[in-house]
Amino acid sequence: MPAGSKLGAVTEISEHGLDLPGPLDIGAEAGAALLEQAAELVVRHAAGVAELPVAPAGEGTTELRDWLAGFDFQRPRPGAETLAEVVDQLRRWGVHPTHPRYFGLFNPTPTWWGVAGELVAAGLNPQLAAYSHAPAAVEVERHVVRFLAARLGLPDTAGGCLTTGGAEANLSAMVLALTRRFPDYATGGLRALPHQPVCYVSAEGHHSWLKIAHLTGLGRDAVRTVDVDAGHRMDLAALRRVRDADLAAGAEPFLLVGAVGSAGGGAVDPLPELAGHAAEWGMELHVDAAWAGVVALSDRLRPVLAGVEHADSVTVDAHKWLSAPMGAGIFLARRAESLAAAFQVSTNYMPADTADADGVADPYATSVQWSRRFAGLKVFLALAAVGQHGYAAQVERDVRLGELLAARLAEHGWLRVNDTPLPVVCVVDPDVDRGDPDVSQAWHAAVAAHVVAGGSGWVSPVRLAGRAAIRLCLTSHRTTAADLDQVVTALDDARG
Repeated sequence: MPAGSKLGAVTEISEHGLDLPGPLDIGAEAGAALLEQAAELVVRHAAGVAELPVAPAGEGTTELRDWLAGFDFQRPRPGAETLAEVVDQLRRWGVHPTHPRYFGLFNPTPTWWGVAGELVAAGLNPQLAAYSHAPAAVEVERHVVRFLAARLGLPDTAGGCLTTGGAEANLSAMVLALTRRFPDYATGGLRALPHQPVCYVSAEGHHSWLKIAHLTGLGRDAVRTVDVDAGHRMDLAALRRVRDADLAAGAEPFLLVGAVGSAGGGAVDPLPELAGHAAEWGMELHVDAAWAGVVALSDRLRPVLAGVEHADSVTVDAHKWLSAPMGAGIFLARRAESLAAAFQVSTNYMPADTADADGVADPYATSVQWSRRFAGLKVFLALAAVGQHGYAAQVERDVRLGELLAARLAEHGWLRVNDTPLPVVCVVDPDVDRGDPDVSQAWHAAVAAHVVAGGSGWVSPVRLAGRAAIRLCLTSHRTTAADLDQVVTALDDARG
């Protein structure tokens, strides 16, 4: 055969190494050593994180860029050496959500089962786009979805999927609601609709809805922020006024969003009343329970979610109160068949007719994502190991710690300004609070910054209905009563 033929070229290249593994394959033995080192570094960090500052004193940008300048990627460096350096930099330059005195946003201390699940999912790397490619992984995720849907009181017809987080879950809810309410939206888009669609969110609701309205083409002005009452819950009278004005202007209300555990003060919107209004007005009801939906696992706290069983869709983030590693959101829909109507697509390069045994379409055709990692494993493993009652005990313990924190702060002269059964506590200095609002905002922000800079705790400034406060939220299952005392002392010290 001529040397220039394709077969000849392949044979020639093969003789130069194509019959050997590529340069990315370091072998099982070296791979095992690398993973053992990673595990050792992670365990060592977890064991010692409580001794570290919760946050660094500065951003460290100059030092970080100087360190990264040593990686020009032109020559290989030992993986073990690089891994150790990266972990060191992460420990030095970053807020530690795994710290027991991190009283911040809804970032978890992940369970060890969740961490193990991340490793297995990464190592086996199943692709969940098509059911036929990963039936075991897809069934595990759907089992978790069915369990949570049942605990929330949704019917047997419910379905859903794992998402990257609450924002994607809320985006799914918006697309689902638009598709159900406006049949022409799926093919003709917003230009096919006779009127401007509008949706309603509490003024204390999550701001992801603004980004979602932008992404879907609705425009941010289509999100109507409804005033709240004294408890920072959606005001029903204000909702009726805004809706009446929209109808008079020719707009088309289609989605009503209720929050369970608002981001700022943990407010719980009046879900039973919102469900009644949604049914009366012909609107979809979505419940954004990204943080607090997990109280459904506690029989004692389940009444906090009263009304969620009437929702058309629900968001729950496993990477919040379920303590799964980032990111793991969960989107639940009351009618599983509605997912295919919103996300269905077919193509000749994907497996055909690979629905599951119940006829549910492939994940890529029932969710926003196409390629999908096995995010549900870390949730499944933790639920299997701890069980519903174990999670219920953790959630109830966190609530009791929140009550204790509020009591300790009150003993030290702080005034709580949020009303919620959930473990997020927002406080003000009464004297400063009575003064000029701008002065109060600057003062409370400075106190929070002083605590963070001191490294003994992480708290954040917040504005509730425009009122400045300091926010503390129980997020770590490693937090104890002693940690509460330390952060209260830090606040008093910063108060001066």
